Amino acid sequence: MKYLIAIFFLFAAVGVFAQTHDDRPIVQFTGVTHNADSLSVVVPYVTITNTSTNNSVSVSNYKGYFSFVAHERDTLRFTCVGYGAVTITIPAKVHNNSYTLEVSLKSQIINLPTFHVFPWATTDEFRKDFLAIKLADDDLEIARKNINRTSLTALSNILPRDAQEIQSANAQAMHTSILNSHSLTPNPLLNPLAWGSLIKQITDSDNKSSNN
Repeated sequence: MKYLIAIFFLFAAVGVFAQTHDDRPIVQFTGVTHNADSLSVVVPYVTITNTSTNNSVSVSNYKGYFSFVAHERDTLRFTCVGYGAVTITIPAKVHNNSYTLEVSLKSQIINLPTFHVFPWATTDEFRKDFLAIKLADDDLEIARKNINRTSLTALSNILPRDAQEIQSANAQAMHTSILNSHSLTPNPLLNPLAWGSLIKQITDSDNKSSNN
């Protein structure tokens, strides 16, 4: 019985060794992954899967360059998001045990189905929001509000004067100055009516203060 168990383990070990041992020559596989539409555009970080050696994986760098050890007649699969997969096989009897290849990946466009997004969960919520919606004014209503007397009056109080208004005011002041150039300018301090108005304002102010 012991001999049968030993023979069984011997055959199992031989089988495992035969599966793991590969007598094919080793090749230094080097290359660059680039876009098939433009050779000057590299495709970085491409996944390279060796389907002949238990799906061992390598990745190209940010410049699309890769270099790793493989065997002759190994099958390699190049995949990248947005590009179609490319499968190549390393040929046999490679010169100097080195194989260089430029791998061209073609852009792959996937048309996704149309997806509709509805912000309302139920028709009742939609009806409620629709009835409560406030429509914006049209162009005619906006123009009517802009030329309203109240709006124009408010704008005249806050907007600065333009050049034409300033020129008209200066011309009016200059005209008044010319008319009064040969006459005496009245002094408000010598005007009894002005003094009477001033005394009345002071008296009214004192009366209001006493009443309060």
